Amino acid sequence: MDGSQGDRDRTFALAERATALMREYGPSATPRAYAVWYNYVAALYPKMNEAMSGFMATGAVSEAEIDILYEAYLDGQRLVRAADETSRTVLAELANLTEALDLSLGSSAEHSEALRTLLQDLDGTGLDRTRILEIVAALAATTREVADSNRVLEARMRESRNEIESLREALETTRRESLIDPLTGLSNRKQFEESLHALVEEAVAERKPASLVVIDVDFFKRFNDLYGHLTGDQVLRLVGAVMRETVTAGATPARFGGEEFAILLPGLGRAEARALAEKVRTSVMTRELVKRSTGETLGKITVSLGVAAVRPSDTAVSLLERADQCMFKAKRDGRNRTVDDGSVPPPVG
Repeated sequence: MDGSQGDRDRTFALAERATALMREYGPSATPRAYAVWYNYVAALYPKMNEAMSGFMATGAVSEAEIDILYEAYLDGQRLVRAADETSRTVLAELANLTEALDLSLGSSAEHSEALRTLLQDLDGTGLDRTRILEIVAALAATTREVADSNRVLEARMRESRNEIESLREALETTRRESLIDPLTGLSNRKQFEESLHALVEEAVAERKPASLVVIDVDFFKRFNDLYGHLTGDQVLRLVGAVMRETVTAGATPARFGGEEFAILLPGLGRAEARALAEKVRTSVMTRELVKRSTGETLGKITVSLGVAAVRPSDTAVSLLERADQCMFKAKRDGRNRTVDDGSVPPPVG
């Protein structure tokens, strides 16, 4: 990414490629189809690309297949619907549990009433042996009924507890998926933006150090065009792996764009953040990239990084803009380098 013109050129190139594929593999030419093809050439969803490759192998991609991919990977309401469905199921299970408890309370009330009646009868028997035996037998029968009812209740409660635990785990999995980039396993843009706002607000309010590192893969478009999207995905996964290996506890590594990455660093000032950024840069450039399908050595990749430390007047937007400016300067200065905002003056006024 070499500025806004570079971003526009990349967007136009992706759009042209998506349109060409849509014509080639037709027959669908709907906005939904365009969204699927655009995301395919942008390589943002590797599992979708794998599924699309399978459809393309037949020589055409039908509208039904486009709908499958769109609803599985691009429908913004999918996770909302999944969470809603999970919530409804939890409520239904809780209703079953309530019914079971009501059954237990009803059985206990009936048992108590039976005991009171038996005791009253026992008081009026004048200790007649035959009548006492009848009452004791009735008491034993009532107790057995309650015991049987309690066993049923216990089994139903055990099943309900297990089901609710499974549903809770499903809901947690859905929540995590909504915040994770599926290609790299890093935080996605949504999680990054939420965490960035929280980082700046806390640092400014409590006057604590905090920094942001922005990372961009050098010549990624050229590399992607030359070797293909699957190998491009391999590059992005490599950068993500290096970030996870390098970051300190409490840091948030994220992928918030195509080849754009970031690291949120609470508690670290400019110098410490720059040192960490340099570790990421040098580690990436020492990795040898091998094309998995052929074993071909593709050489090394590099990244350019910008580092910005939180200032008292900062907002999430101003911090991100300053880190971006530093990263653009690293690009202009020759790439494969780190630039921090120590030389960037604070805004006037």
